[in-house]
Amino acid sequence: MQTPLAGQSINTRSHEQGVEEFGRALDLLRAEIESDLGKKDLAHIERVRRLSHRLEVLGRGLIHFSIEPLSFGAGVLSLGIHKSLELMEIGHMVLHGAYDSLSEDEGLHSTRFEWKAPIDEASWRTAHNVRHHQYTNIAGRDPDIDFGPLRLSPRLPYQTLHRLQPITNVLTWLTFATTINVHATGLVDLYVRGASSPPNILHDREPATARTARRRFLSKAARYYGKELVFYPLLAGPFFWKVALGNVLSDVGRDLCAGAIIYCGHVGTTDYPEGTKAGSRAHWYAMQVESARDVEMPLLLSILCGGLDKQIEHHLFPRFPPNRLREIAPRVKAVCESYGVNHRSASWSSTLLDVFRNLRSMSRPTAVAPD
Repeated sequence: MQTPLAGQSINTRSHEQGVEEFGRALDLLRAEIESDLGKKDLAHIERVRRLSHRLEVLGRGLIHFSIEPLSFGAGVLSLGIHKSLELMEIGHMVLHGAYDSLSEDEGLHSTRFEWKAPIDEASWRTAHNVRHHQYTNIAGRDPDIDFGPLRLSPRLPYQTLHRLQPITNVLTWLTFATTINVHATGLVDLYVRGASSPPNILHDREPATARTARRRFLSKAARYYGKELVFYPLLAGPFFWKVALGNVLSDVGRDLCAGAIIYCGHVGTTDYPEGTKAGSRAHWYAMQVESARDVEMPLLLSILCGGLDKQIEHHLFPRFPPNRLREIAPRVKAVCESYGVNHRSASWSSTLLDVFRNLRSMSRPTAVAPD
């Protein structure tokens, strides 16, 4: 069976039977896992939450009371791991609604969860859950390939600023969470996109919309950085600078980890021309597989990355808890191989190298989308 390719009709008749059989196989897998969701998944996320809390206490304590570089560095590492867990394994999947029907804990409910990260929750749910996951890698619909000055798909018009890739891309990793907040709230669309750019997909430029975007961005950023750069440092009195530095370094560690794994998920995979639509749920499944890729890594590193090393499984089943993504990954790969669907998977290092090659290619005006 051949799956839909970029620029081709999703409803090619000769492929229809194989695609539908592929879809039925994934539907059976979905139904099996959904019927088993429950205590095991809550136990996993509660263990991660307890670990995250302990790491925060340890990290802040070591940073606050350290008198030499070793304990300070241990504190930064501990706090950075806490922030990565909160951003990825916990927050990302809670906001996807993975635990909405499994727990009455408000801290695990998608509409009441408060992210320990400088990202507005409501804006992110719209930009990520609705637009990115429904229209993955479709030009003109997916906000994650239309990222202001960054060219993440050859389907985007070339701009002179793109010459600086992949340097500009990596620089965004240093403040990745805040970059995501700028993007999700719509400030990139409001202030970076030129008048000649295509109609933006997150926000229009009406005054009320612009005010909402600015308010959401500033409100979340002020609360988060007020705690990290003012409240906790003030507790240290004359050692204000040391605590502020430790908090900044832990943020950078979290953001570098997040940027490195998230860029691997879609850059260099199949993307689709504007107007592409899946003809059925099975075709949508095939598109999700071909527009994502997995990264091979050990379990502990996967937890630190929030299960986004299993990007294919996450896009097929976006509300599955991360422990389930890791559980079903071999079975999803087997289904794809059985039906000839292009399931991409490689080590983190080789995937990152491929990402950089693609970003460098898209820094040149000669990089164009396939017909």
